[in-house]
Amino acid sequence: ALRTGLSLAIGTTTGYRLFSLSSVEQLDQVHESNEIPDVYIVERLFSSSLVVVVSHAKPQQMNVYHFKKGTEICNYSYSSNILSIRLNRQRLIVCLEESIYIHNIKDMKLLKTILDTPPNTTGLCALSINHANSYLAYPGSATSGEIVLYDGNTLKTACTIPAHDGPLAALTFNSTGSKLASASEKGTVIRVFSIPGGQKLYEFRRGMKRYVNISSLVFSMDSQFLCASSNTETVHIFKLEHLTDSRPEEPPTWSGYMGKMFQAATNYLPAQVSGMMNQDRAFATVRLNISGQRNICALSTIQKLPRLLVTTSDGHLYIYNLDPQDGGECVLIKKHSLLGSGKTEENKENDLQPPLPQSYAATVARQSTVPSTSTMPGYSEDGGALRGEVIPEHEFATGPVCLDDENEFPPIILCRGGQPGKAKRS
Repeated sequence: ALRTGLSLAIGTTTGYRLFSLSSVEQLDQVHESNEIPDVYIVERLFSSSLVVVVSHAKPQQMNVYHFKKGTEICNYSYSSNILSIRLNRQRLIVCLEESIYIHNIKDMKLLKTILDTPPNTTGLCALSINHANSYLAYPGSATSGEIVLYDGNTLKTACTIPAHDGPLAALTFNSTGSKLASASEKGTVIRVFSIPGGQKLYEFRRGMKRYVNISSLVFSMDSQFLCASSNTETVHIFKLEHLTDSRPEEPPTWSGYMGKMFQAATNYLPAQVSGMMNQDRAFATVRLNISGQRNICALSTIQKLPRLLVTTSDGHLYIYNLDPQDGGECVLIKKHSLLGSGKTEENKENDLQPPLPQSYAATVARQSTVPSTSTMPGYSEDGGALRGEVIPEHEFATGPVCLDDENEFPPIILCRGGQPGKAKRS
């Protein structure tokens, strides 16, 4: 059985905040920092104590903290503004407009610099959270929808995928790193590809009425659903049906039979026609109360039920029920404020002023899953209360990572104030 929790990190005008969501009703503030103003990137390594922060005050500098100890592990400066950061238990990726830096997260050493990437003004890139296949995806062109798939473990390009006609707007891997979803700037078609082969598996139509800017694209942890949100008031959830995957031991069904017919037919039909068979409408939708605001979504299991979570740039978290069988319109069941006082037992002694909601900078949702079968010792931040809990196998590099241990991970002394450079041009 999997126990799935959700950890949220938000950047504010005065610093950043970390939250843990243990139930629909319970949103706990795990940590608040007011040391760095105007934080626009905050990435937490799953539910561990490692947090990476970038602020508008020093947009070319990445700061890595152990927030439980209140210590800075290291900081790095780059040649231009940091646009995005991605991390798993093996790699830390720093994306600039025309270059990407790959660090070994265990000691923060710079392993590779990918120089002269096509202009990537939004810092669009995706990293598999499964460190066993640390695939990195980024735009291979500024004018077309080509995706470069890069192996973060072997530090070599795996393949390029001609995903869309127009420039890319969104990329995301599923939890195991076996699928990659993408959307172009038009936002009308979402495609899912197999990794590392790059074959097209699914194609979903968001709607033809208008072009939209898809800002958030995310799989559920079990890869059964794919959620897309944009600057409109509608969030779309697609179901990755397996009609052609009818196993012999299953009783024959009409849908299974038709699936086999379609599978056979696609072998004889032109690519253009067979591709149409993969198109689908949204399985479920959400109508947000707000429109035009940037939002980020996550699909998670809370209290054993599938939920859709939407965080908006005005500092609110909305939780919706998702019917996994019938889909349809998702029902709003809870709304939380992320910018209130949010004091917990852990930080009541700090009388911190809430930041201004209108300048809320960035919202990031990250899922963390804890299989009960795992025996690795580790550290899980379940509401900021429990220590020494098991961490999923996929969250580890080659050895146990105990972020609450005296053996600091990574070592504090290694890279303070370092500046990446001298990396081979790729």
